[in-house]
Amino acid sequence: MKITGLETFLVAPRWLFLRVATDEGVTGWGEPLIEGRAETVRAAVHELADYLVGRDPLRIEDHWQVLTKGGFYRGGPILSSAVAGIDQALWDIAGKTYGVPVHRLLGGPVRDRVRMYAWIGGDRPSDVAELAEEQMKAGFTAVKMNASAELAPIDTPARTAEVVERVAAVREVLGDERDVAVDFHGRASTAMSRRLLPLLEPLHPLFVEEPVAPEHSGHLRSLVESTSIPLATGERLYSRWDFREVMTSGIAVAQPDLSHAGGISEVRRIAAMAETYDVALAPHCPLGPIALAASLQIAFSVPNFLIQEQSMGIHYNQQCDLLEYVMDPEPFRFQDGYAVAGSRPGLGVDIDENAVRRAAETGHRWRNPVWRGADGAFTEW
Repeated sequence: MKITGLETFLVAPRWLFLRVATDEGVTGWGEPLIEGRAETVRAAVHELADYLVGRDPLRIEDHWQVLTKGGFYRGGPILSSAVAGIDQALWDIAGKTYGVPVHRLLGGPVRDRVRMYAWIGGDRPSDVAELAEEQMKAGFTAVKMNASAELAPIDTPARTAEVVERVAAVREVLGDERDVAVDFHGRASTAMSRRLLPLLEPLHPLFVEEPVAPEHSGHLRSLVESTSIPLATGERLYSRWDFREVMTSGIAVAQPDLSHAGGISEVRRIAAMAETYDVALAPHCPLGPIALAASLQIAFSVPNFLIQEQSMGIHYNQQCDLLEYVMDPEPFRFQDGYAVAGSRPGLGVDIDENAVRRAAETGHRWRNPVWRGADGAFTEW
């Protein structure tokens, strides 16, 4: 079997899909993407296609090594995201070729179902309590919310209180048998995180995500030592070498993204590394159905998995939602807040190619907002 071509599709709301074709009629799908830089990643995919066309798609590890290292200049989000989508598609082809789900090729499932969480609210979440109640009624046992809008490096007591009050409102709705994760989104400085974390401790978040931006990861150890709240990070780390620097800080949860951090091949290695540091895995995935399907293959097969993000109903999905590009939504019908292991081969999701091609005729030019503080200076989004 040989790879005959790679096609990419820009589809709303902000995704990039990849289709890898072979001469035996087996096709694989991937989702190579940096949100807001989809065209750039698309160009990288097609540069890498020059090497892949004509080669055996089942030599997944060899291709991963060549694609990540063979160009001499290596690393960074664009290249790792391009490789991630290709890697997903090659694993999809492998599973379809052998007639088994990818998690069977990764050693088989270690659990029968995967706990999921749902997003509530947007970047200015004023109605989070009502949204938490909706998700609870939908069967979810955990939700995640943004902690705040933009924050000054050292913000006022009022802004600090707003963060705590919003999380408290959600905790009141959920009670003690469900969980809320709080995403700082790298918006808080180290000083603001140090102020906020002790105030959130009585509310027992499942974890606080990105308490500082990734370039300040050197401060994670001091934050870990300042709070009992489990700290999580990783959506903007792109390889096991990036994660090596934070594993020793005492974080509780690693959050590699299957569409950013080198795909299934690399995230499986990141999970194994995390296990040696007693760190749980919660793959980042506010993206489309292919990225989620790939994430679930990891979730079913790694022992230190904690919980899985998914984008159904997320505030970014303005024009369409997770299920609009799939032939059968059954793999994403969550039961009591859990995804159930299936037997479909490959990534386990059938993509509606006609719907994808129609959507790609329009495409998208999604860009993340640029936020500014009260003084007009740039601030983290």
